Amino acid sequence: MSLSIIIVGCGRVAVKHLKAISELKGLDLKGVVDTNPDGANRLLGSVGGFRNTPVFSSYREAINTVRPDIVSVTVPSGLHFEIAKYAMENGCNLLLEKPMTMSSAQARELYELSAKTGRKIAMGHIYRYLPVVGLVRDDIAKGVFGKVTHGTIYVRWGHGEDYYSSSPWRGTWKSDGGALMNQTIHAIDLLIWLMGSEPVEAQAMLSQRLRSIEAEDLGMCLLRLENGSLASIEGTTATFEKRHMAEFTVFCERGQISLGLTSGKPHVAIYALNSAGKPVKRNAHYLRCQLAQGGLFSYRCALNPHMGIYADLRDSINNNRQPVADAYAGYSSVDTLMGIYKSALLKRSVELPLTEDFSTSDMNGFFEKNC
Repeated sequence: MSLSIIIVGCGRVAVKHLKAISELKGLDLKGVVDTNPDGANRLLGSVGGFRNTPVFSSYREAINTVRPDIVSVTVPSGLHFEIAKYAMENGCNLLLEKPMTMSSAQARELYELSAKTGRKIAMGHIYRYLPVVGLVRDDIAKGVFGKVTHGTIYVRWGHGEDYYSSSPWRGTWKSDGGALMNQTIHAIDLLIWLMGSEPVEAQAMLSQRLRSIEAEDLGMCLLRLENGSLASIEGTTATFEKRHMAEFTVFCERGQISLGLTSGKPHVAIYALNSAGKPVKRNAHYLRCQLAQGGLFSYRCALNPHMGIYADLRDSINNNRQPVADAYAGYSSVDTLMGIYKSALLKRSVELPLTEDFSTSDMNGFFEKNC
């Protein structure tokens, strides 16, 4: 039996959701929600076979009418919490775009509500669903590469003034956050997941270099993880718009793993020491293992990782297990980002997890006070 779905929010990312649903068996779109009917109709016309899908202007009306198995939340980040909470309280599972919420307390509340109700949350942390990532993570956890020493991230995801002016919520503290919260959270989630340990301390600095927004267009920080390893993070939108780049590298005692994207094209460099102590490239080994485990579907997910998220959530519901990027992943990444922002605000290191609520709204006026 197919699982019923509604999509709440019909902006640009919703197209990826619609394409994923159209490619997968066992999923049935029963409605879309948007306050702008023209936007909803544009979305439904972007992929064949969905033009007659019901359109709602209220997510509450849609949930109460359809009673869907899954609610996909693709609205601006500042609206995630109220929709996600209402959906779970009314028996729905969630596919929730990143970030989970804009506050550490709200993220923890959704994580705890998921545990209490048994409703699944699949987070839109797309990098976990790229080919070979899960296999590499398993081998790091098994000690194949030896002790993890440190990790690095850079996300240079250039956006100009046209991007930020396209919607009034973009680049605001209340609804979006800056380069770290919006563009870099995927990479932070992946690096922490690969390194296999939770952050316990954050030290950060933020800057506004080129973009006229409330939040940062450049952020850098250091994390200390529970296992003693360190991670350095750079996230910025103040770079070339036509050349988006992201790379994550995990350094280990007997290996080094680099994963990245450049202008939409993934690249992988996996090295391990052989018996003679020389680094040997292991890409082919992992690509063969991925093909044997997941077939061609794994590589189709490289083109649209939302296919992997939807397939994972479908199977999680049907088999009563947690998704790969689950409610805890959503909470943990938000708590880490809030710690990073709090560190920049206080100009000192901050212990994690946070013991008191912190939200992006607490950053209002940050650059006016720190110019």
